[in-house]
Amino acid sequence: MFASRRGALAALLLLCCCSFGPHAAVAELADKLRDDSELSQVSQSNKENKITVAFYSLLEQNPVANSTLTLRSCTIFVPTNEAFQRYKGNAQVLYHMTTAAFSQSQLKTSVPSDMEGNPPLYITNGRNGDIYVNNARIIPSLSVELTNREGKRQVMHIIDEVLEPLTAKSSTTEMNNMDAMQFMRVADQLNLGNRTLRTYRTQVAIAKKESLFESPGFHTFLVPIDEGFKHSTRSSLVDAKVIDGHVIPNTVIFTAASEHDEPKTSAAFEDQIKVTVSFFRQKDGKMYVKSNTFLGDAKHKEGVVLAEIVKANIPIKNGVVHLIHRPLMIIDTTVTQFLQDNGENGALRKFYEVIMDAGGGVLQGINDLSEVTILAPSNEAWNISSIDNIVRDRKKMTDILNMHIIRDRLNVEKIRQKNANLIAQVPTVNNRTFLYFNVRGEGTDTVVTVEGGGVNATVLQADVAQTNGFVHIIDRVLGVPHTTVLGKLQTDPMMSDTYRMGQFSHFNDQLNNTLRRYTYFVPRDKGWQKTELDYPSAHKKLFMRDFYYHSKNLLERHLVIADHAYTMKELVQMSLTDTVTLQTFRDSLKVKIEEEAGRYVMLWNYKKINVYRPDVECTNGIIHVIDAPLLEEKDIVVSGGSYLPESSICIMLANLIMITVAKFLN
Repeated sequence: MFASRRGALAALLLLCCCSFGPHAAVAELADKLRDDSELSQVSQSNKENKITVAFYSLLEQNPVANSTLTLRSCTIFVPTNEAFQRYKGNAQVLYHMTTAAFSQSQLKTSVPSDMEGNPPLYITNGRNGDIYVNNARIIPSLSVELTNREGKRQVMHIIDEVLEPLTAKSSTTEMNNMDAMQFMRVADQLNLGNRTLRTYRTQVAIAKKESLFESPGFHTFLVPIDEGFKHSTRSSLVDAKVIDGHVIPNTVIFTAASEHDEPKTSAAFEDQIKVTVSFFRQKDGKMYVKSNTFLGDAKHKEGVVLAEIVKANIPIKNGVVHLIHRPLMIIDTTVTQFLQDNGENGALRKFYEVIMDAGGGVLQGINDLSEVTILAPSNEAWNISSIDNIVRDRKKMTDILNMHIIRDRLNVEKIRQKNANLIAQVPTVNNRTFLYFNVRGEGTDTVVTVEGGGVNATVLQADVAQTNGFVHIIDRVLGVPHTTVLGKLQTDPMMSDTYRMGQFSHFNDQLNNTLRRYTYFVPRDKGWQKTELDYPSAHKKLFMRDFYYHSKNLLERHLVIADHAYTMKELVQMSLTDTVTLQTFRDSLKVKIEEEAGRYVMLWNYKKINVYRPDVECTNGIIHVIDAPLLEEKDIVVSGGSYLPESSICIMLANLIMITVAKFLN
C-alpha cells in the first residue's frame, strides 16, 4: 500500500538530512504533504458520488495550521487517504497538531494538541512495540523531520486513523477540556449518537463517587449507557464498589493499542474485593470488555461479566471513556436471559439462531435447569461447511446443541479440581454423551480445552457468570467433526500411545483416507500403562521399532473397515441377539456391546472392557476409546519367547522349585 510513498519519502529523508544546517536547502512540510499523493489526493466514490477530502486540503483551508507550519516548531499527525475514506465525521486539523516537535522516541504519555483548549493527545505503546496516538498507529518508517525557513524544527508522523476529539452537537455548546465527570454531566449535548448516560450518572452521584471521575491523571473509564439498565432492578445494584470496578486508574487504554485479554487492576481492588478488567476483540471486529471478580463478597458475586463497547476511544482531560452496553460486575440474569441478550447482534448471535431454528425446545430445557453450564460456540465457530447440512436436520442439531449443556455450575476452578491427575469427564444433557475437560497453566496463562463428539475446542472466554450457572465461549461447535481419524489421534492427549505405536509401524498411514469408513477401538493411554504393569517386557517391545510387525498386527485387530462406521448405539442393537462379527483390517473381530448404568461395556474373548469415550466422530469414521487393548497372551510372543505376567512367572518358578525339591527328597 505504501510502496510508492516509501520511495518518495526515502528521497525526502535524504533531503531532510541535509536541511538542518543554517545554509542548507530548506524543505517545507506543507510541500511534502502536497507532493505526496497518498496524503493529499482528493478521491471520489463512483457508487455514492461522494468526494473524500484528504488531510492536505483541510490543512490548506485552516489559517491557524498554515501559520504554525510557517512560523513555529510543531508535530503534525497526518492520516493517510485511506484513513480519510473510512472516516465518517468532520476531521479537526488542529487536533492533529501540537506546537512542539516530537520525534517518535520523544513522544511521552501525552502531548497537548493545538485545538482550542489544548485537549491532550495520548501516547501509548501497543503490541509489537507500535506507538499509538489515541487510537491511531504511527507508521514507523514514514516519519519525517526537518527545519522550516524560520529555522524551526518540525516533525510529521503518518498515522492509520483520523484522530477524533470530543465534540458537541451544537456549535453554541461551550466545550472546554472536560474531565470524566463533566463529560457525563453534559453527555446529552455531545456527539454520542443516541446514547444517554443519565442512569449511571445518577448512581455515581448517589454513591458520592464524583471525585473518582474528577481525579487528575490519566485513567480509563467504562461508562454503561441507559439501555443497559432496562432490567428494572439493575440500577439499584450499582454501588460504590461496582462504580470502582468500571475505572482503570493511572492507565489509558485505547482499543487498537490494548493488549487483548490482559487483565488490568480496577479501582475495586483491595483486601475485601478484587476486580480486574480486560479488553478483547472478536473476529467480526466488535470490541468487548470484561470484568472478572475473582474475590467477591456477599453482594458482589465472583465471576466474569461481558459488555460490548458501543462507542470507544472518547478522549477527555483525564483519560479516555468507552461507552459499554451494560454495567460490569453485576450478575443479575439467568443463562437463558444472557443467551437472549447476546442473541440479536451479540457475541453468541449464531448460537442463539441455531437454538431457535431447532424449535426453541433446547432454550426451554436450559430455562428449566436450576443449575446449568453452557459451552457456547462463538459466531466464527459456525463458519465451517460441514455444519451446513447438519443445521437442516433438526433432530441431529438438537442432539448437538444438548451436547453443549451441562446440568451443573461448572467454572474453571471446579473443572481444575475435577481435573486433578486425570482428564475431567462430565455428562451432558445429551444422554450418554460426555465432555472431557483439560486445564493447563495458571493465572492468566490458563488454557482450558474441551472435547465432545470428536471435536476438541478451546475456551475463548471462561466463567461468564449468571445467576444460575456459567457460560464458556468456545472456538468450535462440539459434535461436528472436522478432522480425520488420523488427525484426531495426532491431537488427542488420551490417545497418544496408540498414535505413537501406529506411527513407527506405518499403520497410521491409511487413517487419513476419506474414501473409507473406519470404526477404531482405541485403547487410551491409561490402558497401555496397565499393560505395562502386567506385561512389562512385552509392552516394551510393542513400542520398539524393531518389533513393529507385532504392534501392527495388534492394532489391526482394533480397526474395523466397512462401508459404514458403527456407533455404540448401533452396536448395542446388533448385539441383542448374538455376538457381533466385524470385519477388521486383518480378519474379523467378535464382540458384544452392552449398556450398563448409562455406560457401554465391550465383551471380547471372555473379557469385559469399559468403553471410556464412545462415538468420537471423525470425517472418515468413529473412534471408541476403550479402557484396555484387545490383547491375548499369544500376541505377546516376540522371537519365540512368551511374555507372561510377572506374577505368572513367579508361580511357575515356585512350582519348578517344589517339583525339584520333591524329586530330591524321594
